[in-house]
Amino acid sequence: MPRSVNHVASRAKRKRILKLTRGYFGARKNVWTVAKNTWEKGLTYAYRDRRNKKRNFRSLWIQRINAAARLEGLSYSQLMGGLKKAGIEINRKVLADLAMNHPEAFKAVVAKVK
Repeated sequence: MPRSVNHVASRAKRKRILKLTRGYFGARKNVWTVAKNTWEKGLTYAYRDRRNKKRNFRSLWIQRINAAARLEGLSYSQLMGGLKKAGIEINRKVLADLAMNHPEAFKAVVAKVK
């Protein structure tokens, strides 16, 4: 009796991954094993970088807050310590947005700290 292989499903699986690798360079887009390996590695990069993105944004917020605070005569650490003492609970994302887009509001916050 001949061996039964589900070619429909296996071809569909290959086709799906080759479709996902469209636009890759060289053999990475059309050679099955190379494309599959590249696609899988891309998934690991995506997983890793979803976490790194959070770190990068926090770092950016801190740099922006620090730059704006120094214009007001405070360092970043002095500002954050002052916010804590004053009981002002405002996160770095919002504080960085105020520093960039609403400097008068940021000055008001710094005035409360001083």
